[in-house]
Amino acid sequence: MNTATPHPHDVFKAQLIKARAQLLERIAYERGGVVSRADVAADHFDNSFQSRAQIQSERQTEFAMNEHETAELGDIEAALERIQAGTFGLCTDCGVTVPANRLTAYPTAKRCIDCQTLVEQRR
Repeated sequence: MNTATPHPHDVFKAQLIKARAQLLERIAYERGGVVSRADVAADHFDNSFQSRAQIQSERQTEFAMNEHETAELGDIEAALERIQAGTFGLCTDCGVTVPANRLTAYPTAKRCIDCQTLVEQRR
């Protein structure tokens, strides 16, 4: 019986793969299957009983959700690529080791706290 402890990156990889699958499932569910959010937004214009402001608001919300989900999916893919490349857990800006507790809380983290703080202050 093999009782070897899995490498921490294997644990993060499994979490990221699971998160990716859940996100893709949620996207498919929210879009009603293979229908894109743009198509769903276009359908709002067929609802003549809704006000133009309400239609515009719903359309903007759908596009914002799409952007957020696309960014989240991109972050997951980038983290999986860093695992594959052997650079997962290293700050992409300064190269220091990202603390395990940060990765546990935020597995897609690509920066240490100091570098992330600098990035956020520049925005």
